[in-house]
This record gives sequence, C-alpha cells and structure tokens, in this order.
Amino acid sequence: MSVPSAKPQAQRRGSEQRVTRQRVAVATALDSLEDFVSTQELHRLLQERGEPVSLATTYRILQSMADDGQLDVMRNGEGEAVYRRCAVEHHHHHLLCRNCGKTVEIEAPAVEQWAQRMAREHGFTQVAHTVEMYGLCPDCSAAQ
Repeated sequence: MSVPSAKPQAQRRGSEQRVTRQRVAVATALDSLEDFVSTQELHRLLQERGEPVSLATTYRILQSMADDGQLDVMRNGEGEAVYRRCAVEHHHHHLLCRNCGKTVEIEAPAVEQWAQRMAREHGFTQVAHTVEMYGLCPDCSAAQ
C-alpha cells in the first residue's frame, strides 16, 4: 500500500494557509500512500510514526486540502470519506476494489459527454459530477 514520493506537498494551491508541523506531517504521510485512506487510518499511521497530530486536526487538514483540490475524496463502500493524492490533476474517475482498497484512476470521455449532454438538455449550468466504480481487483477476484 505504501509507495514513497519525492517530497511532501504541504503548500495549498488556493487560499493561503499557514504551513504547520501538523500539516507537513499529514502531507508527508499522504505522499507515502498509494491508495485511498480514511481519516482514522491516516491518524493511526501518524501516531505510529510518532507524529503528535490529533484526530480533529487530521480531519481539519484533510478537509482543507480537499477543498483546495490537493486531494481526491470519495466514499468507500461503507459511506466513509477516504482521501488520496492523485497522480493526475484534471477531472477523472476511479475503480475501487471493495476488498483490498486498490484504486485505479480512469479516464471516461463517454461519461463526460453524457454528463454535459444531460445538463444541457435540462438547462443546468456549472454542473459537477463524480463517478466511482466498485468491484474486485484481479488479485482479489483470483483469490476467491
């Protein structure tokens, strides 16, 4: 599940936010992960690393990073918000394994065209959407 990254990205893209020790610890931990992680899982990882960041602060930092577009946020099979730094910075979707949590970023031009067409047909503007697909990855499928 862990893949080290070059450097933590504690800077915010939008509004200025003070870069604190806690924000750097959260950013560094996220940069070391490949898959989506819940706030509680990330908090547990921070504690294991000896980073004294409270659960409330972890929630607050993740939310501000998500609001600023630094993280992808989606709901897992239990409806819990999970977070991940994404490799692509443009709109995309995900395939998520219900068993192990493996995630694959996917492009879906047909979905984009359909969403635009539906919005236009119904007179909607400034439309956003998310499409997340859940299933079993090849490894989990083979293990069954």
